[in-house]
Amino acid sequence: MALTSSQYREIMRDYETIRDKNRRLTEERKEQIFREIPEYLELHDSVGSYAASEVHRLLSDDTLSPASSAENPIAQIASKRRALLRGAGYPEDYLDPIYTCKQCQDTGYIADSHGLKTKCKCFKDRELAFLYEQSNLQGVLASDNFSRLSFEYCSGQDLEHLKGAVRISMDFIKSFPDDCGNLLFYGTVGTGKSFLSGCIANELLERGFSVVYFSAISLFASLSRYSFETNTKETLYNFSKDLYNYDLVIIDDLGTEVLSSFVTSQLFSLLNEREMRKKATIISTNLNLGELKERYSDRVFSRLTKSFTICMLSGPDVRMCQKLRS
Repeated sequence: MALTSSQYREIMRDYETIRDKNRRLTEERKEQIFREIPEYLELHDSVGSYAASEVHRLLSDDTLSPASSAENPIAQIASKRRALLRGAGYPEDYLDPIYTCKQCQDTGYIADSHGLKTKCKCFKDRELAFLYEQSNLQGVLASDNFSRLSFEYCSGQDLEHLKGAVRISMDFIKSFPDDCGNLLFYGTVGTGKSFLSGCIANELLERGFSVVYFSAISLFASLSRYSFETNTKETLYNFSKDLYNYDLVIIDDLGTEVLSSFVTSQLFSLLNEREMRKKATIISTNLNLGELKERYSDRVFSRLTKSFTICMLSGPDVRMCQKLRS
């Protein structure tokens, strides 16, 4: 899952708006030049008649070839117009079509020599902005990246756990989405579980995959609201459909939500559906494996232990260490 159809249409409407704006600006420039340089307007009007006479000349005698640029009146007119613009202090291309993106000429796509169209960088930038917006990562984990990774607060076995989790995270990214599996980060508070989830998310978003982040509290609160409130059945359907089809779903702080049979059933449905669709899931929790087994049903625990690569993180609360040092 990347862009939804509505998001794609919104991007294409943006391009249409940009093209309309630039066309209006081009016309305003023409009117300005026509007012300031009457001779330019005369030359502009004469192009049509010369073009028509050239076409008539070629059609009337198929042995003729197009006039060379040296004797072509249209080329001569173009040269005079450029000279008039220079003389008035304007650049020669002042009346050329205006494009916000010259690469794709504000269409979003670039065609190669064979006519095959690929997305322009400006389109990819818009697409990435949508992916970040729908990910819930902005302002939450968007600053998490591997360049900020530090091992200075860990030592001994804690350091080995962190290095192992980082190595597994890197392998997850490299093999995504074909053979990445799922990840379960568990351990004490502040040991890097959410940070590693954010690092993975940002790497995959940069590659154009769809990622969504939820705290466990917000995820199950949304599912509950859509399930039990009136007039939200369609919203629930669309929400669940997206939830099952994102390339990566991150559930942070599993175990902080209010536990109920509804939560347990929804968690199993989510894990089960995404596994059947071969979609990846990352879960982080402060609970240990024994607590997870006790809190959730056997089938949820079985799904977690059989379908997820489990990474334990231990050691001091890094955020607290950073605060004490500052």
